[in-house]
Amino acid sequence: MAGPLSGVRVLEFAGSAPTAFVGTVLSGLGADVVRVDRAPAASEGARPPENPLSRGRRSVALDLKSPEGIERALALAEHADILVEGFRPGVADRLGIGPEAALARNPRLVYGRLSGWGAQGEWAGRAAHDLAVLALTGALDTDPATGAPVPPPTAYLSSFAGGANAHVHGLLAALHERERSGRGQVVDTALADGAALIATLIHQWRAVPGNHTVTDAPHYSFYAAADGLHLAVAAIEPRLYQNLLEQLGLTDDGALPDRADPAAWPELRALIAARFATRDREHWVKLFDAVDAGVAPVLTAAEAAGHHQLAARGAFVDVGGTLQPAPASRFDRTPAGTPDRAPLPGEHTDEVLTEWAHASR
Repeated sequence: MAGPLSGVRVLEFAGSAPTAFVGTVLSGLGADVVRVDRAPAASEGARPPENPLSRGRRSVALDLKSPEGIERALALAEHADILVEGFRPGVADRLGIGPEAALARNPRLVYGRLSGWGAQGEWAGRAAHDLAVLALTGALDTDPATGAPVPPPTAYLSSFAGGANAHVHGLLAALHERERSGRGQVVDTALADGAALIATLIHQWRAVPGNHTVTDAPHYSFYAAADGLHLAVAAIEPRLYQNLLEQLGLTDDGALPDRADPAAWPELRALIAARFATRDREHWVKLFDAVDAGVAPVLTAAEAAGHHQLAARGAFVDVGGTLQPAPASRFDRTPAGTPDRAPLPGEHTDEVLTEWAHASR
């Protein structure tokens, strides 16, 4: 692929979904990502379903429990710019492909370790699923209006938006620093690190006495239309809120409950909900499409690709006959191409081992 990371070689050890997402992001930016699979060679397997977490890279099959497999893995690391592994802390070291062994072969290597809780602390070796990570880092802080924890968001918040994206930033920062020092280093990222970081806004809210989160506010919520389909309302700014009320026909109903008073929220929510329930979602979509009121339909993944705003951005691309999210961001001089389809496990073993062996660092 083209892109600003063209020429950067990334060695990815197959493992967790967040690690795979890191590989997908780097590939989307143009890096040559090679995934090490502990699976049968391509001739022994069937092509996997088209999967955004597997696309845009090549695959080699190595037996990481054999001396030959470890040697081949280290030989690849010797010619890589970035190595990414998502094993639990200590596993890569026991296998013989940890930072000490890899950096001894390639001192310029940026060695990325992505795990749930990081390499330090009593929980370092524990499983780290999204809900537990969000709970521990303050991202589900109780809403002062209700005293209950904030409802958990979709499960990729800490894994992808927090941990994996923070890891990508760390890897690229280390790669940039290497241009000055000539030396690689270990980049250790925990999903908990990223989850804590993206919860910065919650900590900001807590820093202001009497401030409330908007997670239970009637002007920041979901509402069902008459057909049972939903719309999201995010009318935080006064201008958006006023536009919302006007389109719902609530401005002529006399004095409305004060949205600044959490005690009035149940009544205000009921009024808004009753109006949305009078018409199908399509009616509201057409109405609010022409008005900036912070209202958007809650679309399925299949519907999202057809929305005019996302289509204008080219937010989805066809990969192997399936629509998938496109790489981000957009670059005017070095645009990224369309990702290649997911490889068979081990499909490129001979090709990559030969090619990288003759590559210069």
